[in-house]
Amino acid sequence: MIFAAVLVGLGTFMAQLADRLTPAPASATTSVRSAAVDTSAAGQRSLSVPTDRRGHFRADGRIDGQRISFMIDTGASMVALNESSAARFGLRPARGDYIATVTTANGTVKAARAKLAMVEVGELIVRDVDALVLPDAALSENLLGLSFLSKLKRFAYANGQMVLEQ
Repeated sequence: MIFAAVLVGLGTFMAQLADRLTPAPASATTSVRSAAVDTSAAGQRSLSVPTDRRGHFRADGRIDGQRISFMIDTGASMVALNESSAARFGLRPARGDYIATVTTANGTVKAARAKLAMVEVGELIVRDVDALVLPDAALSENLLGLSFLSKLKRFAYANGQMVLEQ
């Protein structure tokens, strides 16, 4: 758990650092959300996510049917949600639920464990996904970590794209 917390913190720190160092063009949108979905005859589903202007992989998804934006983070052990996003899905941990210690770029914080019934990214659907809810100040973007990715058939970086297969 400590390792997961360190990875979540490192991912958050790197995203914030990239935001500060990379000027956004006036006409640019906040992130690239286009992705290609491929469904083969064998029933396998595939999603290719291109990098954004900072080299990150961003994808729109759904948690229990509600829209959410993720940064795909293969270094994060779990899906990590900030409190604002989690609240939209009805996840409002009580203060006593924040018992997991997480190290982020902003220091050590407490996080609440959660279980997401269903997470969808494109045509990919994963059920019973472990997650952490962190205070907004500690996590600026929601992370799609290994608690989702490890339930896929495979995920890989190829030709400048993140390829997810189920």
